[in-house]
Amino acid sequence: EVQLVESGGGLVQPGGSLRLSCAASGFTFHDYTMSWVRQAPGKGLEWVALIYSGGGVSYTDSVKGRFTASRDNDKNALYLQINSLEPEDTAVYFCARAVRFPWLPRGQGTQVTVSS
Repeated sequence: EVQLVESGGGLVQPGGSLRLSCAASGFTFHDYTMSWVRQAPGKGLEWVALIYSGGGVSYTDSVKGRFTASRDNDKNALYLQINSLEPEDTAVYFCARAVRFPWLPRGQGTQVTVSS
């Protein structure tokens, strides 16, 4: 059974940073391209980053230069370092073993709230 468990979210002031983690199990992690997606209040899922099995990364334009996605295939883990947070980054962040909508399977998400 595929399991994806996100952690690391929280309440942070504008300009702050967080590091999100995703623990993966139930499948051969290093074989899969993974994604980070997010869902802001009242909106649909938005793709954030794609992390290829070999470690290459692609980002949506709105997070380029502020977000850094990475993976550790030895630990079956995915990471998202998010810097210079803006109120518009407030969302539930999910990791997904998927490269397109509907972004399934994905974890339960971790809440990031950016507010002063």
